[in-house]
Amino acid sequence: MAETVGTLPEEGDFVVATVRSIRNFGALVTLDEYRDREAFIHLSEVATGWVKYIRDYIREGQKIVGRVIHIDHEKGQVDLSLKRINEHQRREKLQSFKNEQRAHKLLDLVAKSLHQEPAESMTKFGNALVEQFGGLFQAFETASSDPARFSAESPKGPWVEAFLKVAHENISPPHVEVSGMLEVSHPGPTGVEAVREALLAAEQAQPNAVMIQYVGAPRYRVVVTGAQYKPTEELLKKASDLALSRIKASGGKGTFTHL
Repeated sequence: MAETVGTLPEEGDFVVATVRSIRNFGALVTLDEYRDREAFIHLSEVATGWVKYIRDYIREGQKIVGRVIHIDHEKGQVDLSLKRINEHQRREKLQSFKNEQRAHKLLDLVAKSLHQEPAESMTKFGNALVEQFGGLFQAFETASSDPARFSAESPKGPWVEAFLKVAHENISPPHVEVSGMLEVSHPGPTGVEAVREALLAAEQAQPNAVMIQYVGAPRYRVVVTGAQYKPTEELLKKASDLALSRIKASGGKGTFTHL
């Protein structure tokens, strides 16, 4: 895992830390992303309300996510809070941390294939990728899901082919899901068949990517999955247009609402 060397987090940042020792008035922790720099969590910042036994909430060796609430730059002291972060923020930060850990292990594979040390690869192109894509894991995700874009936006060099190979072999493209509501109906005696044909036309826009879910006649949810948002949105429109075209051609009516 790459560490932020010689710097401190900023107030308001979420950080991953490991509890080192617990005292009656708080806990000392080390910041995993800042070369195990020490930070402190006061008892009053452990949880909302009165905390009688701090070990009811945290324990030595536990990995936690906290919010930076104060920094003394002269002394290099960092204060954290556990109560000023919600469960969604905690999970999101921890997942991001795990993703970056994984990305650096993948970078080790790239470096090995190039006969380089990981630190050398980080210096030659890793830092530039973090700057360009917002993180090393995001760079691997882009390389896996959209190699053409990755090649176009990345610094040029013989390492690109090795990076793309590792990304392709180890990263599943990110999953995107979009949906909308179709309302289709037909007043004639063959109305049921006409509706079925319209919904089938939508699914045939791209089998395995477009799914129709029954909500309650005349309403049907169209769910489309893909690797990238824009193409997935376009496929949703194509599927709904096919359904509406088919039902109207048979004398029925229909509408589509994006969810």
